[in-house]
Amino acid sequence: MVYEDVNFSTLCDFYELTMGNGYFQTGIGDRISYFDVFFRNVPDGGGFAIAAGLEQAIDYIQKLKFTERDIQYLRSKGCFSEEFLKYLTDFKFTGDIWAVPEGTPIFPGEPILTVRAPAIQAQFVETFLLLVLNHQSLIATKSNRIVRAAQGRPVSEFGSRRAQGTWGAVLGARASYIAGCASTACVMADRDYHVPASGTMAHSWVQMFDDEYTAFKTYCEVYPNDATLLVDTYNVLKSGVPNAIRAFKEVLLPKGITKCAIRMDSGDLCYLSKKARAMLDAAGLTECRIVASNSLDEYIIQDLLQQGAKIDAFGVGERLITSKSEPVFGGVYKLAAVENEQGELIPKIKISENPAKITNPHFKKVYRLFENDTGKAIADLICLHDEVIDDSQPLEIFDPDATWKRKTLTNYTARELLVPIFQNGKCVYRTPSITEIRAYCSAQIDLLWDEVKRFENPHNYYVDLSQKLWDIKHEMLSAKKGALH
Repeated sequence: MVYEDVNFSTLCDFYELTMGNGYFQTGIGDRISYFDVFFRNVPDGGGFAIAAGLEQAIDYIQKLKFTERDIQYLRSKGCFSEEFLKYLTDFKFTGDIWAVPEGTPIFPGEPILTVRAPAIQAQFVETFLLLVLNHQSLIATKSNRIVRAAQGRPVSEFGSRRAQGTWGAVLGARASYIAGCASTACVMADRDYHVPASGTMAHSWVQMFDDEYTAFKTYCEVYPNDATLLVDTYNVLKSGVPNAIRAFKEVLLPKGITKCAIRMDSGDLCYLSKKARAMLDAAGLTECRIVASNSLDEYIIQDLLQQGAKIDAFGVGERLITSKSEPVFGGVYKLAAVENEQGELIPKIKISENPAKITNPHFKKVYRLFENDTGKAIADLICLHDEVIDDSQPLEIFDPDATWKRKTLTNYTARELLVPIFQNGKCVYRTPSITEIRAYCSAQIDLLWDEVKRFENPHNYYVDLSQKLWDIKHEMLSAKKGALH
């Protein structure tokens, strides 16, 4: 069953329904509300994250409905009014959604998705939107770090058997491809989401035969055009590589096939790859690639290449598909504004003793600012929804390197990040193909300075508030502070 064919109406936190019932009972269920999705910290201390999961969010919104089974279950809980349950039988999303396209580099604090809808609807979709955006953005962000560490060498996602459940494997593979992985081992991800699937053999194939050479020879005979032999079942240098060379020479070369590969899944990959490369080259197999796997991540790959490892491609599993080093993305869904009976916007703010948890109020948009001389992104500006940045005029923002002073931008271009996804409950967005999303992601990352892309102590890409938005936020904070005293 494809992910989009599943009814996810009850994949929500229970309080979404208790609040919905309360809104309904008190007559404010149709009050137009604005909620923002944003995140607070980039995983692994990185300089940026990558937005992913919008396609699944769209499918969820389009197919959201309560079945008779759902209604019977909710009735059994004994806490929902019959009028509310009747309301749910005809439930559908009628609001508006704006979001950044999948593959967009994103930064803490800025809205990556905004919902404008009647309160019950806007509240109800919170859990699922966070689920899909948090998960795929996390895996896309981790995958891109690993891809960048490989310095142009292909990275294959190998993680299904270690993923956090069925959809963690399938949609994790999808997110990894968006972020730059070349392929996946997950067949379902290929069938349903067109992520290229690839794979060759496990150690069991080698063990199944009487000897290693026969296993290799047989595989080359069955798959002569895609022969990758796993050489570390017994001993890489004493038997694995020599038997692979023999099989390649006896089966492939007589057919004029020089494309082949060996894979190593254990041991000192740097040392073994250097020795294996020398053996392959001495045998005339200069086109034979060396593939490495075995609990890799961006730091191990980076170290291997710095040490001169002769590795042409990588297979990465558990540390990618689970984002093992930091397995939580931390996106949140917060109320930013409501409309009164006259349709006027009333900004809302959440205050906390932790400054990082104080929200930005109001209905907003986000501009990304690019230097015209270099084409590189230099800052993002969060504005009120009706503000327009005229990039023919100088713009003053906080200096990213010294937040106590201002920096005036000239010769720049401003582009809006959030695009319309739903209007009045109807999807108005053409979902790109996964190859289009992948190409877009790569192009957008290229617009970031290398300093932002560092793994260690990346440059702080600055996200600023427009003066109008800052004034509103400051006024609300001051009013709340005064009320508390």
